[in-house]
Amino acid sequence: MQARQFKMTVAAVAVAAAVGGAYSLGHLQNIGAAQAAVQSAPIAVSSAPATPVALPDMGSIVARNSPAVVNISVSGTRKTAGAPGLPQLDPDHPLNEYFRQFGGPRSRGEAPVQGLGSGFIVSADGTILTNAHVVDGADEVTVKLTDKREFKAKVLGLDKASDVAVLKIEAKDLPTVKIGSSTAARVGDWVLAIGSPFGFESSASAGIVSAKSRSLPDGSYVPFIQTDVAVNPGNSGGPLFNMAGEVIGINSQIYSRSGGYQGLSFAIPIELATNIQQQIVTSGKVQRGKLGVTIQEVNQALADSFGLKKPAGALVSSVEKGSPAAKAGIEPGDVILGIDGKEIATSGELPAAVAGRTPGDTVKLQVWRKGGTRDLEVKVGAFSEPKLAAGDTPETAKGRLGVAVRPLSPEEQRQAESKGGLLVQEVSGAAAKAGIRAGDIIISVDGEKVSDVEKLRTLVTKAGKRIAILVERGDSRVFVPVELG
Repeated sequence: MQARQFKMTVAAVAVAAAVGGAYSLGHLQNIGAAQAAVQSAPIAVSSAPATPVALPDMGSIVARNSPAVVNISVSGTRKTAGAPGLPQLDPDHPLNEYFRQFGGPRSRGEAPVQGLGSGFIVSADGTILTNAHVVDGADEVTVKLTDKREFKAKVLGLDKASDVAVLKIEAKDLPTVKIGSSTAARVGDWVLAIGSPFGFESSASAGIVSAKSRSLPDGSYVPFIQTDVAVNPGNSGGPLFNMAGEVIGINSQIYSRSGGYQGLSFAIPIELATNIQQQIVTSGKVQRGKLGVTIQEVNQALADSFGLKKPAGALVSSVEKGSPAAKAGIEPGDVILGIDGKEIATSGELPAAVAGRTPGDTVKLQVWRKGGTRDLEVKVGAFSEPKLAAGDTPETAKGRLGVAVRPLSPEEQRQAESKGGLLVQEVSGAAAKAGIRAGDIIISVDGEKVSDVEKLRTLVTKAGKRIAILVERGDSRVFVPVELG
């Protein structure tokens, strides 16, 4: 189905793949010829035969699992604005002709909507996993098996935050997939997808795991598995297999500048999906934990500013008032390095780790603050839509700070809900290159709150080569690393 910017869209990749393959072959042949031409002395070659590397048996995986992969078609309606005119008038009425020529009120109607996707059977009695965006808003969902049988499916529940949906069809003794572990998958491992791209049922495509725990700009808390498996419209909701024939993910999105597949596809880890499935089946709703913080990635410049040995963890840029994090004493500028003894290497790992906790659970966070670590216990709250810092972390540049600021007026402080802070009026030099803008509110420098212009000047003067400035922009706060030189 059509969905957000990063959902499956049409791409013509066959020609590009053919040209790329031809170029690689020619390139290898030329290299071999050049090497032969410059060899002037014999080179010792081992007489031991090379050990052949066996390719994975993907054919067996497809044969064994394709009967459990289903084609999903959905239908529904959406409200539309029709042609100019009044619906209560006869179509041939002179007034309707007037409206068609010169504009006027439009009749309202409904247009049929259809979509395709994939899914896979996880229980012999007809429980199916797919993407939420495949069935969201559908009036009717039809599941088609490889043996051509078709069933009307009931949507037991869907969770937009994770993009997971659970369907049920009335059938018995159905083939099922085997559930594996995404945590055991390594970058570089072979993986295989089965689905219905463009409606071509039981199509297989293969590639490798390109990265793990990948965060996407859509604000999702899901730590995606990134692959280079070809994923196209209709693959959404289909399974991603490892070479043991186990499902380790649900193919969900692509990232593309052209709107078509460009070698970047993303799958939801199966552990997350099955957790959602169990909650929907047992209680009919999904619960997940939250801290109530806005976080951002720690890059090298921010790590240097906060005294970290390496870029790691999740940097807290703001704390929601009255949230579990606020009650536990978490502050803007803290870097969360671990949760319950598990390291948080990237900021994208924290939302998934917290979301997996049940509201009311107590977790122990390892926090870096002002040059040292400390442990804080937090009673996890109930999840709402994740709140992430707006925009990417800007690139740094050399130079001095270069901002003209003034204190906030009482009215501006009420609107910004900030005590203190300085409003940026003009920007140049290092601040401009780092991405600070006129209209931003400077809240703190290297974790110290800024209340007046003199305080800002003092902090910048005594700072080293880099500083981290906490900026409030609109409804979000974000740390901006600035190179002072």
